[in-house]
Amino acid sequence: METTIDILFKNGAFAACVKPPGVYSQNEGAEDMVRLLSDRLGCKVYPVHRLDVETGGVMIFALSPSSAAGLSELIVRGGLSKEYLAVTDGVPAEESGVYEDLLFRDSRRNKSFVVDRERKGVRRAKLSYETLGVNGGKALVRVELCTGRTHQIRVQFASRGTPLLGDRKYGSRERGCKTALWSRRVGFEYCGEKYSFESMPDVSAYPWSLFSF
Repeated sequence: METTIDILFKNGAFAACVKPPGVYSQNEGAEDMVRLLSDRLGCKVYPVHRLDVETGGVMIFALSPSSAAGLSELIVRGGLSKEYLAVTDGVPAEESGVYEDLLFRDSRRNKSFVVDRERKGVRRAKLSYETLGVNGGKALVRVELCTGRTHQIRVQFASRGTPLLGDRKYGSRERGCKTALWSRRVGFEYCGEKYSFESMPDVSAYPWSLFSF
C-alpha cells in the first residue's frame, strides 16, 4: 500500500509536511521521508531535523542546499520551536512543570540515559510540559522542547516513572500501541517571515481516543 504524505506548505526554500508513524525520517535502503517527499514533490529534498520512526507529525524539509544550510543554522541557534503531544504510561506527579537533566546517549544501543554528572558525551536537556487530561492511569501531555536531544522526551518522562505509552525501549509495558508521541507544531522565522505549522494525530485511534480534543 502506497504511503501518502500530506503537504502543509511549500515555497522555494522548504516544505512542511506530516510524517506518518512508522516511516523513517531518513534511512537509505528503506522507505523514508526523503524518498517519499522527493517523489511527491518531484525534486530533491534535504532533511534538517528528524523524528523517531514511530513518531508522526510535522516535519520541515529544505528544498535547496542553501536553505538546508540556513535552516540547519537556525536549529543550532535554537530558533525552531517544537511542540509535541504524548500519552504517558502513568500520570506525572505535577500537572505541569519543567524537566532539566543531563543525558548520555549510548550510540551502540541507540538509547539515552539520565546521568548525574557531566562527562564526555553528556548533554543538557530541558523541556516543559502541561497535562491536558487523565484517563485510567494514563495522561495526555503537551510538551515543548527547549533542547533537541536524541529520545529526549522519551527518556526524560521515563526517568520519572512515566514512560510514553507503548515505548517498550524505555519501560512501558503497553502492547496495544507504538510509542505515543506526535509532533504537534513546528514554528520558526526564516528570511524575515514567521511560520507555524500544525498537525494532529488520529484522535479516533488508540491511545489518542482516550482523551477529548
